[in-house]
Amino acid sequence: MSDTTRLLLIAIGGMAVLLLLIIRLKLHALVALVLVSAAIGLATGMTPDQLFASVRTGMGGTLGAIALLVGLGAMFGQMLEVSGGAQRIAQTLMDRFGEKRAQWSMALTGFIVGIPVFFDVGFIILVPVIYGLVQRTGRPLLYYGIPLTAGMVVTHAFVPPTPGPIAVAELLKADLGYVILFGIAAGLPSMILAGPLFGRWIARRVPVGVPEYIKADPPTDSPARPSPGFWTVAVLIALPLVLILAKTISGLVADQMSPQMLERTAPLRWLIALIGEPVAALLIVAMLCFHILGTRRGYSREQVQSIATKALEPAGIILLVTGAGGVLKQVLVDSQVGKVMADALAGADAPLPLMAFTLAAAVRVMQGSATVAMMTGGGLVASLLDGAQLSEPRLALLVVAIASGATIASHVNDSGFWLVNRFFGLSVADTLRSWTVMTAIVALTGLSVVLALWTLVP
Repeated sequence: MSDTTRLLLIAIGGMAVLLLLIIRLKLHALVALVLVSAAIGLATGMTPDQLFASVRTGMGGTLGAIALLVGLGAMFGQMLEVSGGAQRIAQTLMDRFGEKRAQWSMALTGFIVGIPVFFDVGFIILVPVIYGLVQRTGRPLLYYGIPLTAGMVVTHAFVPPTPGPIAVAELLKADLGYVILFGIAAGLPSMILAGPLFGRWIARRVPVGVPEYIKADPPTDSPARPSPGFWTVAVLIALPLVLILAKTISGLVADQMSPQMLERTAPLRWLIALIGEPVAALLIVAMLCFHILGTRRGYSREQVQSIATKALEPAGIILLVTGAGGVLKQVLVDSQVGKVMADALAGADAPLPLMAFTLAAAVRVMQGSATVAMMTGGGLVASLLDGAQLSEPRLALLVVAIASGATIASHVNDSGFWLVNRFFGLSVADTLRSWTVMTAIVALTGLSVVLALWTLVP
């Protein structure tokens, strides 16, 4: 048996065992993830020292990226819930758009928010709005949650200035204008099919509500208070997104500046870079929430502190499980399983868009991160294109094909899977039926659009 076959069988067997432990044997996801990660690492030939170095890197790298975001976002969301702010947003959306169109407003919100911010950040900021809609309408959480996440997944993967498509465009030397154009062209039908349409279907089959461990209750020793105004809450929700977007735009504008202008605007760009960092943006909005939705509306400082502390209880569970998913991802990366599969597929004979899609999809399924899958797939496709003469539109279509493949089938080795699993209160089986299928619909719809456009552009 070749090393390639052995590594692939170990990885596939590990995934099967992991799902068996969690779904059938009801072992806690944290324990199951760590056990299977260790088993895969040892079976692929890693030494104990190498294995536990991967464990530390995977846990530390994942939590280093999202721990503060989850913690601050949880406090932000808890203040929105306790103060009635999330319900105010939900009520206003229902009044202005109507219940029948609320799904579409959530999908478009996710589509717009997913362009300037990472999925994790936008999801944490906006999930309280989903809770508010569910509590107001009584509909299943996935009825609104799937359209929101579908919109965010699409633009995070397909539309610059998110890092994945920018990196792939650079690797393939594709024009960003065409990438944006084709990314939106592939993204809109992907969002529609995977969001409102699939969300309506899956919500009837997985009728979950707001998780009990997420629900927030106002302090019992305080009088009832009217909900804050719609625009107050809307500004608080939009503020971190605006700050993060300002940092992105500042970087793009700076690239076009003369040296003299760069020098004159240096202090302003420094400030924007500081407050536009996601952690700083969430810290600012959390502190504003404590004041505007808390003490200014009659809550004592002790009550605000209690609300913030309560928010960290579910956040701890979310972080540990998400970190364990990062451990599995790191073990798969360090054991070379993802690279082996990608290299094996690179020798196949298939149309370029389908090849690009398959390479990125293989890396995505094996190691979890969409951005890493895009960059790895982009590097492999770039090597295949050495010496080839492709037009700018076709290069851009290959970028979207890679992004589509890198989006497919998010599962147990992806931190996004566990964020959705915990914040939506789903079982692993139901997360696979809803979130994983949604990402597959996005990927396959994106590929279909690319293949159609490939036949039309020179």
